[in-house]
Amino acid sequence: MATIASNFWPRFKQLADVPAIEHRVQTSPNVAIRVVEQRPAAKAKAELVLVHGLEGSSNGGYMQSMAWNALSAGYAVHRTNIRGCGGTEGWCDTLYHAGLTSDLRAYIDQINTGLPIVLIGYSLGGNQALKLTGEGHPRLAATVAVSTPIDLAACVRALGRRANFIYENRFIRRMQERLKERRRQQPAAFDSIFERTDVDAVKTIYEFDDRITAPHFGFGGADNYYATQSSQNFLAAIPTPTLLITAQDDPLVPFDVYRNKAIAENRNIELIAPAHGGHVAFLAKQTPRFWADETILDWLAPLTA
Repeated sequence: MATIASNFWPRFKQLADVPAIEHRVQTSPNVAIRVVEQRPAAKAKAELVLVHGLEGSSNGGYMQSMAWNALSAGYAVHRTNIRGCGGTEGWCDTLYHAGLTSDLRAYIDQINTGLPIVLIGYSLGGNQALKLTGEGHPRLAATVAVSTPIDLAACVRALGRRANFIYENRFIRRMQERLKERRRQQPAAFDSIFERTDVDAVKTIYEFDDRITAPHFGFGGADNYYATQSSQNFLAAIPTPTLLITAQDDPLVPFDVYRNKAIAENRNIELIAPAHGGHVAFLAKQTPRFWADETILDWLAPLTA
């Protein structure tokens, strides 16, 4: 219920009153992403780079509430849009995937304020954030990952359960619609996908990844894509403070995946796992209503003092 409720809960409309800089960031010759930057009135404590989840955007409710709370606490915020999302369907000639870190790496390289840089990812964006952190980036001071499918295969299986039909069906419809829009804008880049695949016949995330995402990026099939791009493979190598937040009742991310040996053994990783919270929801009955936002800011305070 928390997962559904969070989608309809009113968020912080005041964010629209904070001046925003819209960046079109060229991350490679044929790829550009959109980033929305907002800064506090005084000098910022750090640069927070936020990454949304599957088929989301910088306008997602959890992205907006985190941005507002972070700005109020004195942080600069960069709400990134994964390639092809947030109205950028015509900005690049490839899809995105859960382990794609090159765009984030390129954008972080362009932040030159000298302030600490913190990467905050949600769901699929959390997988990208953790993978990049484990791969290593010299400018990352800390990382936060919320409701992250660190084991992609296990989480896709969970998404495919009958009880999660409403979520999977919604994701598939959005992915199909976006792919069709991208083909409309760039037929030369995306016609081949439709020529080899009946996109409308795809009914599950596994089928979409197996028939479309994995072949598009050279992974072969979904199983190899999940095996190589899951952030659990990179947890042991994480060299900087990293916070994992996941709810034990998350319907899309089985808590068992967080019993990973690297989480227990890597001293740079801290896990907070409340019994309830759903998927990227964490609505509290009392103030602060958006519990995850405040938890993240409390955790960051001593690191950015």
